[in-house]
Amino acid sequence: MNLASLCVANSNTKKNKSVVSDKETSNCNMTESTKTHVILLSCGSFNPITKGHIHMFEKAREYLHKTGKFIVIGGIISPVHDSYGKPGLVPSRHRLTMCQLAVQSSDWIRVDPWECYQDTWQTTCSVLEHHRDLMKRVTGCILSNVNTPSTTPVIGQPRNETQTAIYQNHNTNNNKPTAIKLWGKMSESFGKICCVRPHMDRFTFVDENANLGTAMRYEEIELRILLLCGSDLLDSFCIPGLWKDSDMEVIVGDFGIVVVPRDGADTERIMNHSSVLRKYTDNIIVVKDDINHPMSIVSSTKSRLALQHGDGHVVDYLNQPVIDYILQSQLYINASG
Repeated sequence: MNLASLCVANSNTKKNKSVVSDKETSNCNMTESTKTHVILLSCGSFNPITKGHIHMFEKAREYLHKTGKFIVIGGIISPVHDSYGKPGLVPSRHRLTMCQLAVQSSDWIRVDPWECYQDTWQTTCSVLEHHRDLMKRVTGCILSNVNTPSTTPVIGQPRNETQTAIYQNHNTNNNKPTAIKLWGKMSESFGKICCVRPHMDRFTFVDENANLGTAMRYEEIELRILLLCGSDLLDSFCIPGLWKDSDMEVIVGDFGIVVVPRDGADTERIMNHSSVLRKYTDNIIVVKDDINHPMSIVSSTKSRLALQHGDGHVVDYLNQPVIDYILQSQLYINASG
């Protein structure tokens, strides 16, 4: 259960710079195997995780599916390391648990603890590269790159007739594994090769040296990883010295990003302020809402303030299991977090 795809964004014209064009939207007749298969990866503090974070995943998946060019087969939430140093950041054991509670009813979003388990803080670029490399090692997949699309099938493991297939499809009318089944199978198989960290038994940690073998022939698909973020992260790319140029080149140029704007942010203006964002406009997909959704203004900061002041509106910002855990653990009670 990890990793996946990139994105192709939009045309170079100003009209289509930040939105999916009519031509892209008309590609609904593409077969599943010819579409780009995506796993959305979101990095951040998640301090705490809000309904807005989950909404961002749902809106991105819905929008990408509507283009007719993408299939989102999974989502990964990767909370930042404790040494990130952000004021009021609660320990990762709490943030991981809250994230897990927030997605416990989702069949496609999971929480990955790799960042939190490292010795120190990891860059977003490092997290993306970790998941890409992990996919290669564990599944034998070759992930294509937005600038240099792979000519080798991403999934194409030869069938070993002497072994029992990892995935058994009982539908006699369709025995060909789909990308969605692939994500489910990866989740199941990774569970068999995981080890558990002390006091973190809610989370699994993938053995990077493991190999799932060649018992299954998956449908040949293009599989890529795409960074999912809000417009606030996009805006941070424009702050001088905050991001290394080399990291931005990899994040936007090699992987690509999908942006879900928050609170009416002008994403076109933001992109025009960064030479790297302008250079890789075609690798940026901006999710457009016909109507601004209430979740687009929900933030962890508002949630913490609501908790500190006993504001009943906190139920609009956080899932109830998350609220229950926060109260039980006495988190965010004072102004320092």
